[in-house]
Amino acid sequence: MDQRRDRSGLACKTCLTGRNWSQSDLAARLGVSRQTVNAIETERYDPSLPLAFKVARVFKRPIEEIFFAVPDSTRG
Repeated sequence: MDQRRDRSGLACKTCLTGRNWSQSDLAARLGVSRQTVNAIETERYDPSLPLAFKVARVFKRPIEEIFFAVPDSTRG
């Protein structure tokens, strides 16, 4: 039985550098902590759907350009 699951990853890390934003800048725009932004970037946290849409709105990009599915590497 395949026990893999998909996680979301942040595909658009360059969005931050392209705008000269820090994680703190993005966090302030999203109303979350810098640690939350870091956890999303490093694939340790899957954002809620409303937060994912908020990220897409902030970057003015479709959500599928911001997030992508990452197979979980956990072996069962």
